[in-house]
Amino acid sequence: ETAQGVIALETPPRAEDAAIVPVAIRAAFPQSPERFIDRIWLLIDNNPSPIAAVFAFTRETGRAEIETRTRVEQYTFVRAIARTNDGRLHMVANYVKASGGCSAPAGKDAIAAKANLGKMRLRVDDAPTEGQPARAQLMVSHPNDSGLAMDQVTRTYATPHFVRRVEVRYAGRPLLDADVDFSISENPNFRFYLLPGDGGELEARVVDNQDLEFKTSL
Repeated sequence: ETAQGVIALETPPRAEDAAIVPVAIRAAFPQSPERFIDRIWLLIDNNPSPIAAVFAFTRETGRAEIETRTRVEQYTFVRAIARTNDGRLHMVANYVKASGGCSAPAGKDAIAAKANLGKMRLRVDDAPTEGQPARAQLMVSHPNDSGLAMDQVTRTYATPHFVRRVEVRYAGRPLLDADVDFSISENPNFRFYLLPGDGGELEARVVDNQDLEFKTSL
C-alpha cells in the first residue's frame, strides 16, 4: 500500500559520497496503543545485499523514526516499508544517483580503525519532556567492511567485518532492535526516539558478524 500518511523517506537525489548516503525514515503519526509501526525495512535495490536494515520498534519509542547513513553501489531505488499494527505494509521509494559505495576503500587508517573497534557513544539530543519523544543517537566505531573493497597495494580484499545486530533497551525494556549489514556506512550511526517516562538507563548492545559484542549505557 502507499506510504502516504504512514511514513516518509528522505534521501538525496544525488549523493555527494556514495559511501555515506544519509537516509531518514519518518513516521506520520506518533506511536500509540491504537496505532503504531512495529517494523520498518530499509531496502537498497541494486546493492550486493539489498536488505540494508530491518528495524523493530516498540511503543516506547514515541515515534517510529530512524536516521542513518548508507552505502550505495550503483544508481538505485531506495525503499522503506513500514508494517503497522494492523498487519498492513506501506512502501515509499526514492531514486538515488550514487555509485561505488560498497566497493569504496575504508575512509580511515586500518590500524586506527582496529584500535577504536567497538567504541560506542550514546546521547540524548533533546531535553527530556514528559510525554514528548526525545531524540537519541547511537554512534559505533566499526569499519563495517563489506569485503568488496580491494587494497590497492596488496591487491587483496579485506575479510567482511560488519555490524549485524543492534539492540537498545531503556529502563530494562526493549526500545529498538535492528538487523543490519554492510550497506550501513563505516562507523554506523543511528538516530531514534524514546519516551523519557520516569527515567532510567539507556543501554545499547552491538554484535558484529565475527560475534564480537560491544555494550554501552547512559
